[in-house]
Amino acid sequence: MSRSGRPERPRSPGTLETLASLLDELPEDLASKAFTHSSWVERRSDSYERLAFLGDVVLSFAISDHIFPRFEGWGAGRLTKLRAQTVSRGACAEVARALGVPDRLRAAAPDGVGKNAEVLIESERILASVCESVIGAAYLAFGIERVAPAVVEAFAELIDAAVESPEDHKSNLQEGLARRAEVVAYRIVEARGPAHDRSFVAIAEVGGEEIGRGRGRTKKAAEQEAASQALERIEEDWPPAPGGGG
Repeated sequence: MSRSGRPERPRSPGTLETLASLLDELPEDLASKAFTHSSWVERRSDSYERLAFLGDVVLSFAISDHIFPRFEGWGAGRLTKLRAQTVSRGACAEVARALGVPDRLRAAAPDGVGKNAEVLIESERILASVCESVIGAAYLAFGIERVAPAVVEAFAELIDAAVESPEDHKSNLQEGLARRAEVVAYRIVEARGPAHDRSFVAIAEVGGEEIGRGRGRTKKAAEQEAASQALERIEEDWPPAPGGGG
């Protein structure tokens, strides 16, 4: 029996559940609330905000419980930084996109708020909050035993990327380009090696022009290295932002 009182669907032994599969199993009331923005209802408590509050704690616990035994030689400070980078707003928004949150928000939007829905979908803050609300809803429905492994699976590449590139170069690059009204895009241009020892090459592009290139053992790590190279180029070759002193 689940925490919500709904009988759980039998699962095959050894089946690896994902956050997406748990989302598909959510009871209708929780699924609806997880994708309801506060501007769409009269009472804020009927929106996803309370679920996001809970999901934030569940996400933090799941990642902490995973990295604590994995990195036995790391101190509390280093573990805290790894967790913070892994569960950052950008990371949660990325997982939200992988879960199909934008399409689900469009479908959940009431009649007459189409434009408003599109604005929300473009907001990294909103996508991150909905990601947390999905985790919170899944926790209420299925409990920590099922949700924690699914959360770790959803954030696995982000954990690896944070380990390989402790600094979030992608966020720093995005912020720097935003001041110049520029947008960066990443593209994987090379993948080599067997499944257990892969190597990727990513490029960072602005307006179709390559501004950075990086290699890593995961796609995310390669993108972080490409962002790092792009940041060096910006500092060396680009003029300062208008009116800025640095």
